Amino acid sequence: MTQPVEALSLDGLRFETITLAEVDHVFTITLNRPHRKNAINTAMTNELIYALDYAKQERSIRVVVLAAEGDVFCAGGDLRTMSGSADKDGGSNVPSRGGADDLSLRFYHLNKPLIAKIQGPVLAGALLMVCNATHAIAADHATFSAPEIKRGIWPFMVMGGLFRVMPKRAGLDFIMRGEPLTAAQAATSGLINEAVAPDDLDARVADLAQQMTGYAPDTMRAGLSAYNMQDDMPFDEALPFLRTQIDACLQSKDAKEGITAFLEKREPNWD
Repeated sequence: MTQPVEALSLDGLRFETITLAEVDHVFTITLNRPHRKNAINTAMTNELIYALDYAKQERSIRVVVLAAEGDVFCAGGDLRTMSGSADKDGGSNVPSRGGADDLSLRFYHLNKPLIAKIQGPVLAGALLMVCNATHAIAADHATFSAPEIKRGIWPFMVMGGLFRVMPKRAGLDFIMRGEPLTAAQAATSGLINEAVAPDDLDARVADLAQQMTGYAPDTMRAGLSAYNMQDDMPFDEALPFLRTQIDACLQSKDAKEGITAFLEKREPNWD
């Protein structure tokens, strides 16, 4: 017997470490622990997982933007929590849906455009969010660092996403020496898409988000899902799999509407 799909809701929930807003098909998740440089604690991990699961579920949400309050985008894992000290934050009633190991997977398997809007420094474990976003746009004064080696720690979890966006030698040098990259260097290495003037960051991200809300949402989800699935396949296995995906896509409601709109010389209606 098929189990019913769980329907998540935001009603009655108190998010303590993030804020959420949905406008015109764009769902913005804002890290909101500026007093701790938006360091990731247990509550933030859980709230991010719930928010991403909700965004994946809601068909009205076509694009997700990950932003942050304060001067620092995210300082990585909260060392107070990691060292065994009590997590003093309290008040969140968001149901638990996973732990630290699940966070990267939620970003990676969202299967919707996810734009990291980076207004300040990105450190350590924060890189897992940036690396597993589909797009990353940064203010040109932002810096990126994996300083764990200087504290006797290795960025194990970060590596899963890092080497999917950065070349091997560049990525190894980045984590072996622990030296920061400028936004310009991060763009050159593939860690981010582009660096822009701070005053242009909001507009650039808004324009990109709005552009992608105008594309076929079901096709976007199917395409990103197929991309993730074929990413680690041998080439000889990937091609037959991708053939099944294009065949299904051509039979989809989105494709039929897109082709009809093109022939009728009008804009498609993605309902």
